[in-house]
Amino acid sequence: MNVELGVIQERFADIVWANEPVSSGDLVKLCKEELNWKKSTTYTVLRKLCEKGLFRNADGIVTSLISRDDFYSSKSEQIIEESFDGSLPAFVAAFISRKSLTEKEADEIQRMIDSFRKEG
Repeated sequence: MNVELGVIQERFADIVWANEPVSSGDLVKLCKEELNWKKSTTYTVLRKLCEKGLFRNADGIVTSLISRDDFYSSKSEQIIEESFDGSLPAFVAAFISRKSLTEKEADEIQRMIDSFRKEG
């Protein structure tokens, strides 16, 4: 999956994911409240994201074809591949060099690693 979204499209997508299944009329209201969009803007962005295969608008009900988790996982993999030559350790090193991990975060990451080792 390689769906590219701009910042505004991501904000819109997050609204859909948080509220799906959502009627297109309710989506217009949510976008008016949260993004200050007109009805036409909402429908234009929705149409574009449906064309990209992210959402479906069937009988006025908007649902996702790609889950939020799958979308952001794929985006993370793409960043690591393009910016760190596919090296997860290089990505983690770059990330923590600018932001200190809390003890809780370090423990959580260690649990993930331990779980992976048990399963792998």
